[in-house]
Amino acid sequence: MDPLDSSESRLVESANAAENAESSLPWARFSSWLECVCVVTFDLELGQAIELVYPHDVKLTEKEKTSICYLSFPDSYSGCLGDTQFSFRLRQSVGRRGSWFGEEDAYSRDAPVTLQRELAHFYGYVYFRQVKDASVKRGYFQKSLVLVSRLPYVHLFQSLLQIIAPEYFEKLEPCLEAVCNEIDQWQSPVPGLTLNLPVMGVVMQVRIPSKNDKPGGSPEKQAQKENLLPAPMMLPTIHELDLFKCFQSFLIHLQMLWELMLLGEPVVVMAPSPTVSSETVLALVSSIAPLRYCCDYRPYFTIHDTEFKEYTTRTQAPPNVILGVTNPFFIKTFQSWPHIIRLGELKMSGDLPKQVKVKKLAKLKTLDTKPGIYTAHKMFLQKDKSLIKRLLKGIQRKRPSEVQSAILRRHLLELTQSFIIPLVRGLPSLSPLYRLCLSCCTPPQIRPFSQEEFMGTLEHAGPQLTSVLKGDWVGLYRYVHLSPNFDGWYRLRHREMTQKLECLHLEVICDADLLGWTKDKSEVEIVDLVLKLREKLMKAGKQQLPVKEGVLEKLEGYLQTVISSLPEDLQTVLHRY
Repeated sequence: MDPLDSSESRLVESANAAENAESSLPWARFSSWLECVCVVTFDLELGQAIELVYPHDVKLTEKEKTSICYLSFPDSYSGCLGDTQFSFRLRQSVGRRGSWFGEEDAYSRDAPVTLQRELAHFYGYVYFRQVKDASVKRGYFQKSLVLVSRLPYVHLFQSLLQIIAPEYFEKLEPCLEAVCNEIDQWQSPVPGLTLNLPVMGVVMQVRIPSKNDKPGGSPEKQAQKENLLPAPMMLPTIHELDLFKCFQSFLIHLQMLWELMLLGEPVVVMAPSPTVSSETVLALVSSIAPLRYCCDYRPYFTIHDTEFKEYTTRTQAPPNVILGVTNPFFIKTFQSWPHIIRLGELKMSGDLPKQVKVKKLAKLKTLDTKPGIYTAHKMFLQKDKSLIKRLLKGIQRKRPSEVQSAILRRHLLELTQSFIIPLVRGLPSLSPLYRLCLSCCTPPQIRPFSQEEFMGTLEHAGPQLTSVLKGDWVGLYRYVHLSPNFDGWYRLRHREMTQKLECLHLEVICDADLLGWTKDKSEVEIVDLVLKLREKLMKAGKQQLPVKEGVLEKLEGYLQTVISSLPEDLQTVLHRY
């Protein structure tokens, strides 16, 4: 039997189980992809206003509606005529919970950390149209179609908008209702599966990345089981951007920007349009993959945002956040911020894109400030001149943008991995803890990460083993230890290690002679064992721990056997508990 077929069949079984569990819930499949679809229009009396939300029973708070309204229109300085696409990210209202999904939902368990479902934020994917229209009082038709989702699938949803938005602007609500009903027939996203997603006579074929995919490698291809007519529109990615296009005006400073992202520094991106703003912010966030960027980021941010006061106060240090803005007003507002990337329209110097310069923050004073990277950051690592030469040579040879992006993505991936590998080696080994599991009635505790011990290993087992870049790696690690990105990475690794120990402990208990252990024990001790075992089984089920097949069922059987050895009155109490 082909192991790939076996792997695929397990994924399909998992997907079918999820579909069956959801089938009784209204709009469940739709909700596994999107929270809702909004139409935002310009009202002469109200300004931006939500004209329509679909499905109609979706409950957005007034605060969320207001944010979506303002974030769905370019500000007046952008001068966007025609069709414009961009993205935003907004904080969900306090107290809101995911509609169908808990912290342990199967999708997020199997997806890469960078693509997990958001629990505290919404993504908004916008298709904005502004065209002259004499029938409208203001002289312009202005409307946005917005897909609101918890998934960071920027390429998929922007591609979906390119299919449905032009049609919607012609046919309006009936068209939108039909599209939402089609999306409600899509199979829920399952990491590792290739899905065919039909909409408006087009079939988009996408593969959902899995955490088991090799970083930077080609995912396993699944055999095509059906001949589709029309032939599917194959999307090479659901989330990746054209990195080269996003970074082409500051390629020579890529190393510096990677460091700023790794350190979680406050950064403002001032761009000429929401498209450039949102793509640049999302590209910066993705530059440290496979690490998850654990600070806040707003691909498009306006003065009307509910967090405007929080992020612009001068009474405290700027927060760890990346903001993408287009309004020149922000130049004065953010003068106290340590890192500001000012982008203009792309200019060419011969065949090459003109590179912005690094400038002193003191020069950032006027609304017409020239493009540049305004920062006092001193780089820890030296620039990789060979990468810059390779990319610039690619421009001269008219190398396709997707190839340039692949080179960039590979470079950033290898750089981040060179940084992560020593950290992984610095984590405590599980081997001695495995041995402790065999002799302990409770799983052993993982000792905390020791920064000083780790620093002592860098001379012989540092990033110099996998990276040719020279510089102050030790200083970089010391600084990163203070950042939310390190904290997020360590919490995730600690959780994974704890779960491995829990699984091993369950297997050890399963192999133990529990009934024999109870023979010389008091009823109080046996009841205590029963309660602890029940707690472990409930925890394993809730967290969906990857225990060996049959272990939980076997333990449940042992538990019932132990309970049946107790007096009837205790049995009755324990069965009720």
